Amino acid sequence: RAAAAAAGAAAGKSVEQEEAAFERPYGGAVDSERLHIYAFNHTVRRNRTEGVRVAVNVSAAAREAPVLVVVRQEEAVLSFQVPLILRGLFQRKYRYEAVGRTLCQPPAQNESEVQFFYVDVSTLSPANVSYQLLVTRVESFVLGTHQPLDFTATAAQPQYFKYEFPEELDSVIVKVTSATVFPCSVISIQDILCPVYDLDNNVAFIGMYQTMTKKAAITVQKKDFPSHSFYVVVVVKTEDQACGGALHYYPFSEDEPVDQGSRQKALNVVVSPAITSQAYVSGTLFCLGIFLSFYVVTLLIACWGAWRQRRKRAMGLLAPVETPRTDTARLLGDSGVTPDPFLGRPPYSTYGYGSFDNASTVSTENVSDSLLSTEASYGYADRSLENLVGRPRLDSLSSVEEDDYDTLTDIDSDKNVIRTKQYLYVADLARKDKRVLRKKYQIYFWNIATIAVFYALPVIQLVITYQTVVNVTGNQDICYYNFLCAHPLGNLSAFNNIISNLGYILLGLLFLIIILQREISYNGALMRNDTQALECGIPKHFGLFYAMGTALMMEGILSACYHVCPNYTNFQFDTSFMYMIAGLCMLKLYQKRHPDINASAYSAYACLAVVIFFSVVGVVFGKGNTAFWVIFSIIHIVSTLLLSTQLYYMGRWRLDSGILHRVVHMVYTDCIRQCSGPMYVVSSSACLPSPVPGLWFFYLKGGDKRSGAKKPPRGQHGKSKSSNSHLQSSSTKDQLIEQPSHFCPEIPMSRLPKSLRHGGRGILPRTLGCTWP
Repeated sequence: RAAAAAAGAAAGKSVEQEEAAFERPYGGAVDSERLHIYAFNHTVRRNRTEGVRVAVNVSAAAREAPVLVVVRQEEAVLSFQVPLILRGLFQRKYRYEAVGRTLCQPPAQNESEVQFFYVDVSTLSPANVSYQLLVTRVESFVLGTHQPLDFTATAAQPQYFKYEFPEELDSVIVKVTSATVFPCSVISIQDILCPVYDLDNNVAFIGMYQTMTKKAAITVQKKDFPSHSFYVVVVVKTEDQACGGALHYYPFSEDEPVDQGSRQKALNVVVSPAITSQAYVSGTLFCLGIFLSFYVVTLLIACWGAWRQRRKRAMGLLAPVETPRTDTARLLGDSGVTPDPFLGRPPYSTYGYGSFDNASTVSTENVSDSLLSTEASYGYADRSLENLVGRPRLDSLSSVEEDDYDTLTDIDSDKNVIRTKQYLYVADLARKDKRVLRKKYQIYFWNIATIAVFYALPVIQLVITYQTVVNVTGNQDICYYNFLCAHPLGNLSAFNNIISNLGYILLGLLFLIIILQREISYNGALMRNDTQALECGIPKHFGLFYAMGTALMMEGILSACYHVCPNYTNFQFDTSFMYMIAGLCMLKLYQKRHPDINASAYSAYACLAVVIFFSVVGVVFGKGNTAFWVIFSIIHIVSTLLLSTQLYYMGRWRLDSGILHRVVHMVYTDCIRQCSGPMYVVSSSACLPSPVPGLWFFYLKGGDKRSGAKKPPRGQHGKSKSSNSHLQSSSTKDQLIEQPSHFCPEIPMSRLPKSLRHGGRGILPRTLGCTWP
């Protein structure tokens, strides 16, 4: 006291000091010549901690020259000015004329001791500034486990409480709730040190913290605090933008603080025990056991299947049988056989074909006639029949290159013959070299393995950096956890969210093991010349299956990386391989029905990259952006229609510059003219003018380009008799000549007489009418 009085006298001020008591308000006025000192004392016990709170109010006249309040303790000094000025965004200033602070309590050295502290009130204002001082005890300063506490806080009157770990607890969850969303608040966990950072401009200096609107939760571990105790600090922010709120407009006035009023928020805090280490171990083992049980079940099923096979062999049920030639092989000149018992149906020899008689043999002439009459519009008539036969489905032993079946168009001639079967199977349409397709499908696996390596390494490095930043700075707003169920372990803030992705990895690995076993079994059957493996079903390619299993495992790895620190910038880590899995499954399902159509791995992954790109763009620009979603919806609908059409009509439809012309023509012929029956472009025809007005001769001439067939002589166009004699001399058994002509209209083949379909003559109208003479 003597030192304070001497200091005041040396500064030329009169010092007024008095003994003060708790729970009693003190009022007075100070100016630049007067200093008021209030002396307080209280008894502190080692096993009981009491909080002390100092509240000061000033009048509006103190805006120009604030009052300075200094609280001097034995081991700490706290000072603040009233009115209190806090800064927000864009250097905005906010004034608070009522300030309340909680004093940091130093630990007691003895079982019971008396501690003194002094509150000094001064100002540099030449005029008198009135104030009011109130010092109170905080009875509920120490929080208990499962003991909720209600309180209020403002930006200038923050609150903090102390919690001490019981002996039986290693970690607790601090939950803070509020009935109102705004004002935005900050919850901080700090060590027992002085000073306590409990203002909006310094609460992030130490400890762990996160912003909150209506609910917040922070898991605290005993090992992180040497004193086995910590402070729970609650601060109301000056602005709501940190919690997603709007930044209120205030008239701008340079160096003029904004009076926000109280910005008071009612809150409730409760500390609950977190899960124990035994729960971590039991939960992890339980999760691991569930997924390992799939391995056990798979092994049991595999053993049971092997036992059944051995039992059937022992009973002689799997003895090889001689089977007849299949209709497909006989039609195309294939010498392979298909065991009917494996197919589960009568022998092929009893089946008929839609375009042939139900006889045991099929003549080459009938095959030619059917092919030419049905598929002439697709331009396959110029292929000699000799090239269509003698192509077995077995692998070529000389080369694995696609020489004869390089494109889909080259093999459609075979498929067009096979489609005439009365009972058609998907396996009948598999004409390409299986070893070539197998190599192409293997590219899917190697590409996705390369993508996984180059994608996962930067992701792992990034999330490790994120987790390190969270641990060092304590800013839990970097990661968007569900903090109420985020259970940390070691340096990981949410271990349970990471371990939950173990199923993706284990089940993906199991899927790869199953596919590997199937491939080994299938290759072994091929080495044994097993007829079932050679001829039954569509060719088996495992490249897409390997890619799907790899994508499933990578989904687990990248999802775990995302949940290390989930936030707005790394959301695509969790979704990228979801799109990969969906795309590969679509391709595999399509390949099951279209075994000879092989989408390029490079094109497939490029399309998936475009999808992922739109996903990222949607995350960045899609929030509240109506224009973006309208444009995206249009692109999505159009691309889906085009892709669906391309997949459904693969080989029968193409997207090129003439697509609009073909669409308009189809609408005209099918809707406007309303002609019944399918329309075919008769490209293998010749149109001869007739002396009869309004009529043309329609002429179908036999012969192949390579056989030296010629067009009708132009010199006879003016004579009907010569034209008729030329038509009569034409052979009806020759193949069609591909002779496109812009003179000929598109003619519905179903309307033509039968003689004209198989070569002959007729008179057709010049216009595109739907009736025929």
